[in-house]
Amino acid sequence: MLKEIYDVVVIGAGPSGLAAAISASRSKAKSILLVERDKRLGGILQQCIHPGFGLINFGEELTGPEYAHRYIQMLNNEEIDLLLDTTVLEIDVDKNITLTNTELGMIEIQSKAIILAMGCIERVRGNADISGFRPAGIFTAGTAQRLINISGYLPGKEIVILGSGDIGLIMARRCSLEGIKVKAVVEILPYPSGLKRNVVQCLEDFKIPLYLNHTVTFIHGKERLGGVTISEINDLNEIVRGTNKYIKCDTLLLSLGLIPECELIRGLNIEIDPKTNGPSVDNFMQTKIDGIFACGNVVQVYDLVDWVSNGGEIAGMGAALYSTGMLESPKRRVIFKPGKNISSVVPQVICDHRALESQGSITLRVEKPLINVRIEFNVDRKCIYRLKKKVAVPSEMLIIDLIKMKEELFNYKEIVVDAGQD
Repeated sequence: MLKEIYDVVVIGAGPSGLAAAISASRSKAKSILLVERDKRLGGILQQCIHPGFGLINFGEELTGPEYAHRYIQMLNNEEIDLLLDTTVLEIDVDKNITLTNTELGMIEIQSKAIILAMGCIERVRGNADISGFRPAGIFTAGTAQRLINISGYLPGKEIVILGSGDIGLIMARRCSLEGIKVKAVVEILPYPSGLKRNVVQCLEDFKIPLYLNHTVTFIHGKERLGGVTISEINDLNEIVRGTNKYIKCDTLLLSLGLIPECELIRGLNIEIDPKTNGPSVDNFMQTKIDGIFACGNVVQVYDLVDWVSNGGEIAGMGAALYSTGMLESPKRRVIFKPGKNISSVVPQVICDHRALESQGSITLRVEKPLINVRIEFNVDRKCIYRLKKKVAVPSEMLIIDLIKMKEELFNYKEIVVDAGQD
């Protein structure tokens, strides 16, 4: 039976939402509702049939559906209400939620705490500003992945992939395995934007050419894609004359990056971090509105699904504590801001909760590849803590443990994180 009031409502049943719901239940939340707009649990994991999941959380290599199944089994052991094929239309500051369900119609419920786990969306052609026609045969990499792995359709016979993000790299391998000729992967940056292991396993092992400092500058074909023109890009992001190269293909896959799906909370007074495009959160994944938490790729785009699940577990614990009145208002807090060579810091705020020992870490991304890296925590341009890393690249997050600086952490209101090279 659907209740009118819940302790915790989780929106989204991907890896972060599943982990958050399970964590909230194990943290003694009395009533929990998990809402998913798809007809199945698992989110994006349903179409990620490649291995590489679960090495951190389960100590073995799993495919996406296998990883999701582990959490679905855990979910079935908890008393959690489910609403599938359900779309959340609106959330207000009083945590009233309006939903629509295919069988129940319009529903209104109230929750003591809400966890946002909506994931992210792909950037599309409009984000890339590519000249040319609008023929059939242009897909985002995620759409092509769903067509092949779930629907059983091949998007084309000869493919060019724009962007070297992880989904694009994985789709280069997947298309090759299905007999599709991958003509090239084109990346505007001077380095791949996906994980190193995916570059090796998906491109180098299949001898797929990677064009760095290049982009697609023209799309040919009116009814169906006939080919693309790629061109070299200089340091000023300008096309280098005389470098145009035509590649014949019938399909273009766009792997232009991911954006946290925050449309549902645009009307709320939740601070959006311009660096991550997701809501700013504290170390319990709570937003600026008390009782509304966020986790997973709606906060920032993670590298590994294991980290997505771990963030969901923290949000579930925080929401359960809040719903039972045990998440006290912090007496002290410190704001973290990205500085030189740092593109993002999450969480943006660390609060002086009693559970800091288990939530005392931040994740960083650097803006460009660095060697012999020096990470500095600065207050008024004075370094209060420093650590070193051999290598840092934008495609791989750095997880920094703050326990060593816990004693002096809350002596400051704002800390700027910088990165440099020795």
